[in-house]
Amino acid sequence: MKKGVLCISLIFVFLLASCSNDAENSVTKETEETQVRESTKTQVQEPSVLKDQFYLDNVVKIYVPSTYNIDEPIDNKKYVDQSLEKFSNMFGGATSVDGTGAWIGDNKKLVKEKVTVVYSFAEKLDKDKMNKVVEYAKHLKNDMKQSSVSLEINGKMYFIE
Repeated sequence: MKKGVLCISLIFVFLLASCSNDAENSVTKETEETQVRESTKTQVQEPSVLKDQFYLDNVVKIYVPSTYNIDEPIDNKKYVDQSLEKFSNMFGGATSVDGTGAWIGDNKKLVKEKVTVVYSFAEKLDKDKMNKVVEYAKHLKNDMKQSSVSLEINGKMYFIE
């Protein structure tokens, strides 16, 4: 009788261990599959024709206002050209695009202002380059007597004061 109980006990322990391993393997497999699915979601699928092409990961944008002393309209061409030259020297090239910025003023009415976005794509954005970009944004803010200048880095907007 004791041998039978021992034998059944051993089988029970073996079955429990086996079930536990299966459950762990199942959880591990599900976790791995979830990680692969999540990783695939965040990766952009490159068309095969672009697979081995050179590309730049980072984008830096500065929003050049068209006002001086916060609200006096000016021709911002001088500042746009200065920004294009600065970014071209730092990153190898730059592009400018004219646009309109808008916000709701203190009087609850829409305020619109022309703005020129100067941007560059960059392979690397190290601390030195980031410091130079922020330093330039502060310089532009002071030269144009603005309360802040907008700087966008990889989709994040910063207001340089």
